[in-house]
Amino acid sequence: MSSFPAQYSTLSALALKDYITAAYGINLISCKYLLRGVSDTYVLEAADSKYILKIYRGMHRSLTEIQGEVELLNMLKEYGAKVSYPLVDIFGGQIQKFDAAEGTRYGIVLSYAEGKPVLDLSDEQLKTVGREMATVHNITSVVKLNYKRKAYTTDSTLIQPLKTLKPAFAELPGEYIYLKETVMQVIQKLNTFDTKKFSYGYCQYDFLPKNFHFDDGGQITFFDFDFAGQGYLANDLMSFFVHFFMHVFTGKLTREEADCMFKVFIAAYREVRPVSDQEIKAIPYLGVGFWIFYLGFQYENFDDWSNPFFGPKFIKDRVSLIKVWVDKYCEF
Repeated sequence: MSSFPAQYSTLSALALKDYITAAYGINLISCKYLLRGVSDTYVLEAADSKYILKIYRGMHRSLTEIQGEVELLNMLKEYGAKVSYPLVDIFGGQIQKFDAAEGTRYGIVLSYAEGKPVLDLSDEQLKTVGREMATVHNITSVVKLNYKRKAYTTDSTLIQPLKTLKPAFAELPGEYIYLKETVMQVIQKLNTFDTKKFSYGYCQYDFLPKNFHFDDGGQITFFDFDFAGQGYLANDLMSFFVHFFMHVFTGKLTREEADCMFKVFIAAYREVRPVSDQEIKAIPYLGVGFWIFYLGFQYENFDDWSNPFFGPKFIKDRVSLIKVWVDKYCEF
């Protein structure tokens, strides 16, 4: 008797412990399910070390895209960036294949990012983020992957997500009109910049504090390059700026405090890699693309990920947030 079709299964942590122990030659003590997010994340523990196991959803990432992420992380590690990187199994491979209920799923084992996320960053930590992000960009601006990753353009971050989102705004026509008009204004504004002079390469596109850890010695490790793709490297400066915007929005910082902190970060970044004033000025407009891209992603992944929170109230609140961003930082 064949099993009933599934669209999202949860792989057994106990079975994964045995599988990884054999595939990597690591004597694991435990494998614990950590997070059901865009991918499934497990924490692996051996006697004297930890690792992360990431299991992708087939509807989220193709094998080619996973190969591109692994290739990029390997390059970053090889050239000295401080990142969580894929381990090699006993056969020399880095991508594992699992025959799940819904079909083939792939996974990778990653080095563990020691420490914890820091939301209220000190000046020294801001400088570390700036210098180490610039180090990442010195690599991602020159390497070329053999496996294709998404390109972040006005089409992929503004135009197409807005089209995809239209059915979600059936009860919120005014909010959709606002987004549509704002997208047109943002594209017109971006066209006024000399973007041919902008640094281009592979950006992480989610450089928020949740995606890097500081250990007790002040060392940083970046992780979660799931959304890495080609685009203006200023996109990474922009996604880090989102953190400060949210702190201002929630009343944790004044705008003046947030601006000063971001300047500390930018000054440190410039110690390692140049970034033009025009690229900095483009951040608010690239940020509108960030908000709309992820809103579209949440809508597209409703069944398997975002259904606990994605609905009319969330959409209305998110558009209100985008409006605050636009009113504070954009000039049309």
